[in-house]
Amino acid sequence: MPAVPTEAPQSLPLPPLNTRGGRSVTRRPWRAAYGATAGFRRLLAMRFATQWGDGLFQAALGGAVLFNPEREADPLAVAAALAVMLIPYSVIGPFAGALLDRWDRRQVLLVASLLRAVLVASVAVTVAAGVAGAPLYLGALAVAGVSRFALAGLSAALPHVVDRRRLVAANVVATTLGAAFAALGAGSAILLRGIVGPGDTGSAVTTAVAVVGSLIAAGVALGVRRGLLGPDHPVGVAAPDPPVASPQPRHTMVAVARGLAVGARATAGTPPVAAAFLALAAHRLAFGITTLVSLLLFRHAFDDAGLVRSGLAGVGEAMVMAAAGLGVAAVLTPWLTGRFGRGRTVRIALLVAVVGQLGLALLLSAPAVLAAAFLLGCTGQIVKLCADAGVQSEIDDDVRGQVFALYDAGFNVCYVAAVAVAALLCPPNGWAPGLLAAAAALYLVGLLAHDALLRRARS
Repeated sequence: MPAVPTEAPQSLPLPPLNTRGGRSVTRRPWRAAYGATAGFRRLLAMRFATQWGDGLFQAALGGAVLFNPEREADPLAVAAALAVMLIPYSVIGPFAGALLDRWDRRQVLLVASLLRAVLVASVAVTVAAGVAGAPLYLGALAVAGVSRFALAGLSAALPHVVDRRRLVAANVVATTLGAAFAALGAGSAILLRGIVGPGDTGSAVTTAVAVVGSLIAAGVALGVRRGLLGPDHPVGVAAPDPPVASPQPRHTMVAVARGLAVGARATAGTPPVAAAFLALAAHRLAFGITTLVSLLLFRHAFDDAGLVRSGLAGVGEAMVMAAAGLGVAAVLTPWLTGRFGRGRTVRIALLVAVVGQLGLALLLSAPAVLAAAFLLGCTGQIVKLCADAGVQSEIDDDVRGQVFALYDAGFNVCYVAAVAVAALLCPPNGWAPGLLAAAAALYLVGLLAHDALLRRARS
């Protein structure tokens, strides 16, 4: 569609988040989830199973590549591993979004879960064989692509099972608990490695366990009624009064080819969504730098000190702290958006991130990394929850899947680009306070860009 209409038919706008009605819903996200529909509970179950498997798979693969005594990794190898996990989906994601808006999302989620199970098993075999380089990375990137496609479908389907006034609350529950399950999966991988060993065989066994998450998600998808998750007008179903004033393409591949442009136009035509995207892009850039530096520090520079560990155990502790930050974000986001609105909430989060990132650059140590993981996990999640709610409430369902897929793809590109640049500039041991200070500057740029775009839209 050429632009997002100011009054989208067949939908009701969200009430302002700083009104009494909006506040009463968004300040009680867990109560809203308790009284959720069966469709929402099934959507949560699929998300939890998928993200648990994702967390386990990524931690297992990270252990196989970075913390495996049978292999050695420098900054460029770490960057390559992260890149192949994200870049391919970043290329195909916007086009795949068109499929989410044309095919029954329940069927998409079922097939994606089964396909992911097969791909995870194949990666486990590759790790067991001691294969490195392109074959391992190609398998990993296929798993990551299918996973992100499934998560985009789950996000696009949410408004079909949740009342529009409860979208912020539903996002808090789904995104926060989903991230917690991902952290739980990563913790499971670390625990399994301790039992089966850190070598190729142990890494393969740990990786293979991630198949369980995919199979659970597929089983839950089977119990969802066809058509429940949208789209409103799938292929083969006539749309009586479509809100998108563009011709229906005769072939699915034509719609796929148009997905990128449609998602971009929808985003650009909705300033609050575009501003939130800029803020989240800044977070992903900064977080990419911090991720690479932190991994190298835990691998090469830090030593055990009391409860704070080095190596993969230290990375696990950082993930736990980040998960705790997500939990705090779940509590803070509804209150902040109810009091200040989404726009100001995003800017508050970015300002706090600037301070936290500068603190990490100045106090470079394992405890400082753990504190930063908590703070950046919290602030980044606040920004993401606000961006998700903006897409779900202000973007029409006929293009929502394309926007979410574009959203994922764009932020993956930002993350990988930041990791790649950091890998070129970072010393092998990760001791790079200057890079961490640069990440703080990126947060500040995101804050200023977010504010400028919203001011221009109001003028």
